[in-house]
Amino acid sequence: MRITVENLSFSYADRQVLRDISFQVSLGEILCIVGPNGSGKSTLIKCLACLLKKQSGRILFDGVDPGRLRPGELARRIGYMAQTTALCFSTTVFETVLMGRRPYSSWRSSRKDIRVVAGILEQMDLAQNALQSVNCLSGGQQQRVFIARALAQEPQALFLDEPTSALDIAHQMDTMETIRLLARTQKISVIMILHDLNLAARYADRIVMLYQGRVHARGRPEQVFTSTNMATVYGVKAAIQNNNGVVSILPVERCLPRNSCQAQGGN
Repeated sequence: MRITVENLSFSYADRQVLRDISFQVSLGEILCIVGPNGSGKSTLIKCLACLLKKQSGRILFDGVDPGRLRPGELARRIGYMAQTTALCFSTTVFETVLMGRRPYSSWRSSRKDIRVVAGILEQMDLAQNALQSVNCLSGGQQQRVFIARALAQEPQALFLDEPTSALDIAHQMDTMETIRLLARTQKISVIMILHDLNLAARYADRIVMLYQGRVHARGRPEQVFTSTNMATVYGVKAAIQNNNGVVSILPVERCLPRNSCQAQGGN
């Protein structure tokens, strides 16, 4: 699904959080939203998922305003995982992931629903936990369960808010490889928020860097992750390396005051 965002703005009461945000995501592409705390990342992804009503601008899914879609149709098009997710009651891993099939089924699950969930549990390394209560799992395992629930919707677009924050390094890579494989093979358009810039640089096709509610930079990882942008947006001097097309970012020191790294000519 092609996603188009044009001049999107959003405010909480009298506090403007997003200003004139514009970008596009192509079929099967992974776009990572990065930026410091308070830059509007989670608000942006909630607007995309229609959990918040935009103040102005346009959001289009294949040329269609998602606000005009019925809830069931919207749920079949997008999968969303929030930054923090909790269950109010105890369900097994299998039952929790099966909830993602609700847009396609009645109260009785079909054979396809069971087959889809079983396959995703295998992909997310959760098959051995299928009959365990989600409340008894570690934070990282729970995070993978909620990603699996979003994938069970078989969405055309996937919106993820910090999907790897509670995962160890091995499961971070496994999860990102799975998401990339699904994006490529099933043509799912993925928009995710990541604080781990090296993970974003490794797996994203394109980056949108937010700063103070605006798009500060956008493009391929090597275009966005520059020493100048790191100094301006994050207030850090960073060493940027490009190894066979994979960008890595090594923070060196804080810039106090902000932008002083640029004044010193740091690269």
